[in-house]
Amino acid sequence: MGAAKTLAVVVAVMWAGTAAAAAAVYEVGDKLGWTIMNNPDYGKWANSKKFSVGDTIVFTYNKQFHNVIAVSKADYKNCDVTKPMATWSTGKDSVVLNTTGHHYFICGFPGHCAIGQKVDVPVLSSAAPSTAPSMAPTPSAAGGGSAGRAAAAAPSPHGNAASTVDCSFALTIAASVLSVAAASLNLL
Repeated sequence: MGAAKTLAVVVAVMWAGTAAAAAAVYEVGDKLGWTIMNNPDYGKWANSKKFSVGDTIVFTYNKQFHNVIAVSKADYKNCDVTKPMATWSTGKDSVVLNTTGHHYFICGFPGHCAIGQKVDVPVLSSAAPSTAPSMAPTPSAAGGGSAGRAAAAAPSPHGNAASTVDCSFALTIAASVLSVAAASLNLL
């Protein structure tokens, strides 16, 4: 009976580890980044992805010419930068998508939003329920570099795949648990 319980614990821990490693990191605009050059279609970019709670989007841009502002749906439609929910301006900004629903981002430089430098990121599902608290910093005044209500600092992207750090950590934990389980079953 003890071996069955140990096996159940091992399976549960392995499942939890793979769920935690499932979050993806996306570069906004892929290779083009966050820009007005070459007329990127951010709507097409966003629609080609399936965003889940816990995923990270990374805005890469020249901070002398662009920034990122989180806004409401109405402000997104009107390109209104006067009521930002959060502002980023480092040139390499990571935003963790912590809630389902639409997340609206625009460039606050004059005229950029009007010519298409804006993105509506639809988060449709949760990859896995999270028990960890959100680590979201408070929004900054215009020109700052902090994340807002539904955002937190995140790792740099590695393509459009899951974070290798999370995956390595989960595999290390799983291997440790398997070793303990095997030892308790006298398999080692």
